Amino acid sequence: QVQLVESGGGLVQAGGSLRLSCAASRGTFSSGAMGWFRQAPGKEREFVAAISWSGANTYYSDSVKGRFTISRDNAKNTLYLQMNSLKPEDTAVYYCAARGGAPTKGAHEYGYWGQGTQVTVSS
Repeated sequence: QVQLVESGGGLVQAGGSLRLSCAASRGTFSSGAMGWFRQAPGKEREFVAAISWSGANTYYSDSVKGRFTISRDNAKNTLYLQMNSLKPEDTAVYYCAARGGAPTKGAHEYGYWGQGTQVTVSS
C-alpha cells in the first residue's frame, strides 16, 4: 500500500529552475531514506540525490552537485528536489524512491518508486 507520487516537472530553458515534489504514504516515510533518480530515453536509470530519514545526510551525483538540493518534510510526508541552473543534459523522467535503511546510490536498493515526472530542458 506504499505509494509515491511525483509532481513539478515541466519545460524549462537552460539556466532555469524547477522544484520537484514527491508525496509519500506514511509507511514509506517511516521506512527510512529516500532518493531521486532519473532516466533518459535509451539510457540506464541513474542516481541523482538521496537523503536520510532525518535529513542530516544527503548525497548527490557529481553531475548535479552544487545545482540540485534534496530535502524532505516528514510532517508533510513530502520529498523535494530543487533544481537550479538546469542544463539540457538534465532532461529525463525523474523518479522518487524509498528504502528501509540508509541512503544509497543504487536504484536496485530502493523498493518503492513513484510513476515519474518529465523534466525537459531546452537549449
